[in-house]
Amino acid sequence: MDKFTLSTDSTCDLYRDFIEENGIRLVSLTFTVEKNGVLEDRKDAFTSYDQYLAFYDELRAGALSRTSMLNYEAHYEHFRKMAEEGAEDVLHFTISSGLSPTKTVAAKAAADVKKDFPRFNVLVVDPLTATVGQGMLVRIALEQRNAGKTAQEAYDYVNGLRLNIQHYIVADDLNYLKRGGRLSALSAAIGGMLNVKPIISFDNEGKLFVIDKVRGVKKAISYIKGKMAKNPPSAEQKVCIVHTGNEEAAEELAQFVRETFSFEPSVTIMGPVIGSHVGPDAFAVGYLSSVGRNADR
Repeated sequence: MDKFTLSTDSTCDLYRDFIEENGIRLVSLTFTVEKNGVLEDRKDAFTSYDQYLAFYDELRAGALSRTSMLNYEAHYEHFRKMAEEGAEDVLHFTISSGLSPTKTVAAKAAADVKKDFPRFNVLVVDPLTATVGQGMLVRIALEQRNAGKTAQEAYDYVNGLRLNIQHYIVADDLNYLKRGGRLSALSAAIGGMLNVKPIISFDNEGKLFVIDKVRGVKKAISYIKGKMAKNPPSAEQKVCIVHTGNEEAAEELAQFVRETFSFEPSVTIMGPVIGSHVGPDAFAVGYLSSVGRNADR
């Protein structure tokens, strides 16, 4: 019997079948798509690859997508349902506190549920990352749970790994990050000049920043390959590649990992919530290394 319940919000960008097969409790964020002046509220709950591709096709065609923080009520309902079903120890993952105050909201909701269910205990993990990095930590927590570890043991273990996750994110159009307030107007303007592609990463506070700038997608891919060769994945062999409809770039990076490090990386398409902020044709790599985050800056 599992010693704890594993839970996450949908910014982990793990596929629905993986979530269901492994008994992970998921709370989905919402987003709003505007097309031709019409607003449509949607849920981050895609179940097929084609749904992801269709969403990025909408953005390419001019649709706008806006997201909002997962609020207190959604967290409270999520946790209370688990408590009513008998869950006691829960390990829950949110998006980085550097991008959203969701961790604080989740902790408050969990504490309020505990008032009616005294045996219900939630440990909230701030991953200091999102999408591939957050999903990687959820996968590692799953391994910990399957190995018979307690929620506290798994919590301590994943927290100890957070700053060893390296991130390299390449957005095709930085106006998406600017519009969502995740990147300054200056950085976005730099990216628009002469096909410059800023390489984006997470700092130690879980905030996005521009780590370097190169010209063109091919050089961006070469840049990431060089960084991975210099600071390779750790022995745990955790490498996650994600894209927003840019399968070609993702596959080139995956093939590099296969040929250079002799193991298979995880390759997925990004969900609509984080995807709303990086836009179509973006790609990113997140991997666990033996040195600290951005140690080679």
